[in-house]
Amino acid sequence: MNQDDKKRAAGEAAVEYVKPGSIVGVGTGSTVNYFIDALEPIKSQIKGAVSSSEASTERLKALGIEVFDANDVASLDVYVDGADEINARKHMIKGGGAALTREKIVAAIADKFICIIDDTKHVDVLGEFPLPVEVIPMARSYVARELVKLGGDPCYRQGVVTDNGNVILDVHNMKIQDPKAIEDTINGIAGVVTVGLFANRGADVVLTGTENGVQKIAD
Repeated sequence: MNQDDKKRAAGEAAVEYVKPGSIVGVGTGSTVNYFIDALEPIKSQIKGAVSSSEASTERLKALGIEVFDANDVASLDVYVDGADEINARKHMIKGGGAALTREKIVAAIADKFICIIDDTKHVDVLGEFPLPVEVIPMARSYVARELVKLGGDPCYRQGVVTDNGNVILDVHNMKIQDPKAIEDTINGIAGVVTVGLFANRGADVVLTGTENGVQKIAD
């Protein structure tokens, strides 16, 4: 089983958490694309989806699944999304696809966060994957200087503009021992829209595609 097979298995396994008649929160990325594809056979059983990115919205609409604005939805039963890294406490780094802010918004209105990954995403300490920070463009240099003070090595993600019209700084060389504290600290820097640490709102269920099938970790 290769990495794509593992991603597909995790994405398909998440469908069991989708309740008939519900609106589903849908994330962004290669693993989530398999989940979106797995929604097609049951699309008549759900009302639709709230999407965290333009890319996922386009894919959902192409399959005939209605996409709702988050402002029109009071809550979601589940939000299904991937992660770039995840630790044993189900804290995550997300934002490799530059959709971290909208992902946080959709996660915030969901009752349950289902994280779908392949087994390469598990780590003991977060930070090997560069930590994405979405930043208002005029604050890029200031925020970068503040991130250096926190021990990171920020790098401007050239040529990337988020769906919100902002830029991304990827912070290298940070070993994140206390993800909740670092999340709060970076979010408090003027000009930061959000940081790609999902620790204060971590995953509730982790579905990991492995050589031996899908492994589940839940509260």
